[in-house]
Amino acid sequence: IYNDEQYAKSSAYENINSKLDLIKSTVSFIITIILIVTGAFAALDQWSHTLSSDFMYATLIFFGVLFIGSDIINLPFSIYKTFVIEEKFGFNRTTPALFIMDQIKGYLLAIFLGGSLLTVFILFYQLTGKSFWIYAWVTFSIVSVLLSMFYTSVILPLFNKLTPMPAGKLRSSIEEYCAKAGFKLDNLFIMDGSKRSTRANAFFSGLGARKKIVLFDSLIEKHSEEELVAVLAHEVGHYKRKHTRTTLILSVLQMGFMLFLLSWFVEDAVIAQAFGSETKSFVLGLLGFTILYTPVSLITSLVMNVLSRKHEYEADAFAATTYQASALQSALKKLSADNLSNLTPHPAYVFFYYSHPTLLQRLKALKQY
Repeated sequence: IYNDEQYAKSSAYENINSKLDLIKSTVSFIITIILIVTGAFAALDQWSHTLSSDFMYATLIFFGVLFIGSDIINLPFSIYKTFVIEEKFGFNRTTPALFIMDQIKGYLLAIFLGGSLLTVFILFYQLTGKSFWIYAWVTFSIVSVLLSMFYTSVILPLFNKLTPMPAGKLRSSIEEYCAKAGFKLDNLFIMDGSKRSTRANAFFSGLGARKKIVLFDSLIEKHSEEELVAVLAHEVGHYKRKHTRTTLILSVLQMGFMLFLLSWFVEDAVIAQAFGSETKSFVLGLLGFTILYTPVSLITSLVMNVLSRKHEYEADAFAATTYQASALQSALKKLSADNLSNLTPHPAYVFFYYSHPTLLQRLKALKQY
């Protein structure tokens, strides 16, 4: 998969990214501790209420300032990763103008979508008290389903251009496979992922009639026809095995569990006191909960990662049995090599954090077909 030079490059890429992540998380941790110890969060809460006596507006101001502050901290790391690390290792194709435009679009999307959801969340709290979590759960679940259905149609085109795959040998081969696999193919798109990065990928999204399969243009450039059909067969496998629906249902249940726990903490005066406030506070209770929920989040994400890896094995098996195991193996090797993937991550790290099995695990599983 790697020659000596590529392997050394892969190791260097893994090391520099790990160091950046460590520095970023350390800086974030130190700043958070300082803000808690100095009572800055409580002071921000009081200041937001001096700007507006309205509970909703004051709450939106509080979290708006936190959003801006968090972005100021993270932006230098994002710039360094994109224009130094990714550039050094030959991945970056993002121009400064495109980077700035992406940031602006991201801000607008966060304000419109995130701000709207936060406003609804606050409104439910004001109207229903401790029962707010039920109404928020129902509303957020509906939004999650809608985003799953329309993400590729509404959100993704804000950042990337999607083009229907043109007629030709590749599309004919894909249509022939889909007919054989019993998969109704209506929406097959090519995405201009190469305008930001040389990395290649493919994904399945949507539900029912809104389902779409998207292939990066960089994927098509680097892989053979058989490999591309195998990758698409893997994505079809996710649909046939109902992975998208299963993951969505579990995410909704997880969200309900989190909101239920939040309802017990959001008005806790002790949490507010820990931030330096003399009285209970909705925003400090919510902020404190996000910190206290971290260990629980680790457990739930662990469960979701285990399930995700199981889904990847099943999608690989579907592609191998309905098309070619060898073509999928070849595609996976190319993807790993081109992306400078770490081929030998520690098993414990894989268990906790990987949503996909490692390349060697997938190749070993595909040997039986």
